[in-house]
Amino acid sequence: MQKPFFYDITLRDGNQSLKKPWNIEEKLYIFNLLKELGVQAVEAGFPAASEMDFESVQKIAEIAPDNIIISALARCVKSDIQRAYDAIKLAPKKRIHTFITLSPFHMEYVLKKSPDDVRKSAIEGVKFAKEIIRDGEVQFSVEHFGDCHSNLDFVIDCLKDIVEAGATTINLPNTVERYRPKRFLDMVERVRKELPDHVTVAVHNHNDLGMATATTVESYFRGAVQLECSLNGLGERAGNTNLYEVAIALHNSEVEVPLNLSKIYELAIEIAQMSGVDIAEKAPLIGPDSLAHRSGIHQDGALKTKDMEMGAYRPINPTLIGRNDSDKIAFTSQSGKTAIFEIIKAEGYPITLKEAIRIAPFAKELAEIIGEVNVEKLIGIYINHVLDVKGKFDFIDFTKLNENLYELKFMYNNNFYMKKGEGNGPVACCLDALKKAGFEQKLVHYEQFALDEHLLGSSAKAMSVIHLQANDEEPIIARAVDNNTATANVKAIFNGMNLLYK
Repeated sequence: MQKPFFYDITLRDGNQSLKKPWNIEEKLYIFNLLKELGVQAVEAGFPAASEMDFESVQKIAEIAPDNIIISALARCVKSDIQRAYDAIKLAPKKRIHTFITLSPFHMEYVLKKSPDDVRKSAIEGVKFAKEIIRDGEVQFSVEHFGDCHSNLDFVIDCLKDIVEAGATTINLPNTVERYRPKRFLDMVERVRKELPDHVTVAVHNHNDLGMATATTVESYFRGAVQLECSLNGLGERAGNTNLYEVAIALHNSEVEVPLNLSKIYELAIEIAQMSGVDIAEKAPLIGPDSLAHRSGIHQDGALKTKDMEMGAYRPINPTLIGRNDSDKIAFTSQSGKTAIFEIIKAEGYPITLKEAIRIAPFAKELAEIIGEVNVEKLIGIYINHVLDVKGKFDFIDFTKLNENLYELKFMYNNNFYMKKGEGNGPVACCLDALKKAGFEQKLVHYEQFALDEHLLGSSAKAMSVIHLQANDEEPIIARAVDNNTATANVKAIFNGMNLLYK
């Protein structure tokens, strides 16, 4: 049996479902995370959708290694297909992914075309894609394949012609999950049997009824080798198939999974933060509560098997996916960044894994002296080393002169600076003033949100989060709080400066 082939759709399906889609820099960052995870293919985007989507796919193609297929989506329209090729042509391994619906409902009511016309469009689209991507591959998707049970003979005949036209991967999406998995699985199995052996069959399942993982896992055992999944299950409506769940279900079924499974937990946290879609408390494998036991009987069984590979009440050893928390989370000198992250986050304070890594040495130093560090002491370390970072810079004052002009006063290495900064808002003005003082930084990301009143006292109402980058170094994340939003912005920038200029 072939190894499962993981085709990641986070940057396309996942991104298009977000309230705030990712920018180019964020997509490139996520692509690098996907490389670390070890996926075999990445659907980088839909180049015809927008100039930014085209540019992001193009940049990903330019930096892609030779062991990952870079795929671009296109409708069965020549202009879309050409645009897709233009975006990915520099990738060492490239694929045009074109699609059209073959379901009776959608052909009649959405496309408003006859089956023969749709069939013709599909074949012509694949032929054109094959002509222009001579050194790459063509994938074809039957959009709404899950609705094709009544015309499956027609679909299979179309797919044979589409394979003849040049498609080497046939994707069978359950675009809307409407029925029980077996109905879909029987259709997948029949297609697999009808198509030539050299053709790869893929599945792309949405989670409308909550069964996408089961359907995808079982599709693999029916002959679908390519599994289209997304990180954290991101996707339209109820999401797409969750990559982590599929990978672990196959792993537990003694299938060799060609992924770096130890990256899963850290990756899930990063994607949740970047997408703005929180990990559900009870989410399988990665949810904050997925390792919690409250029943006395469960607690007894969990404790008795705590150090065993198979736990009485857990599906895996958490270390398999990079979790070092188990039945209890507490910080001692033996703990790490994940424990800090979980404890501080549970108290309602925003924190990233990178920030947890940064403050871990201070927490460890204290733990070596006193033993277990309680929540209050950890919060104190967080405040001192995240929200009030001491260093070479010392912010003094930031005065608004007019709508787009501010005056900034600060100290650097005991030298006083006073500069005026121009720009659209306080963040831009502050960065402009620092640039004029000789400290130019690149703003990668900025956000601001209100704090709960019980955190840090009632006077601290706003928290600013700034991602700064110096030269080509790794961006740093800086935070600050204040009752004035503009001041919170500037404090966050200076916290970031102290992290950059150590």
